[in-house]
Amino acid sequence: MTRVSVLTHAAAVLVTMAALDVALTGRVGLFFDLVFISVCLAVAATVGRDAFPIVAVAPPVAMLVLCLALGTVAPGTVADATDGALQATVTGLANRAVALAAGYAVALGTILVRHSNRVASPAP
Repeated sequence: MTRVSVLTHAAAVLVTMAALDVALTGRVGLFFDLVFISVCLAVAATVGRDAFPIVAVAPPVAMLVLCLALGTVAPGTVADATDGALQATVTGLANRAVALAAGYAVALGTILVRHSNRVASPAP
């Protein structure tokens, strides 16, 4: 798969799972966090080596975009329902900080392992 298709599929999964989590619980919660971490791992393990820099910045950008979108459209899903878009975005990021850190660590760790395997065993 190309890096564009991998990132497109990852975004589709994240949006779908966020919508499902909101539909089931009324807000983004643990279910989305676990899916986010899994998607970060899958993306880092799937893309080609030329896309490592993109994957290295994708998790924080994905979480920011999701929190910004939900904070603008439905602030109560990531923060207090009376919060403005900016405050809801910041609160949403703060509430998802553990998942963001874990997803980012998993993605970077996977990239590191894949890169070290490449360096340890060069192609013939």
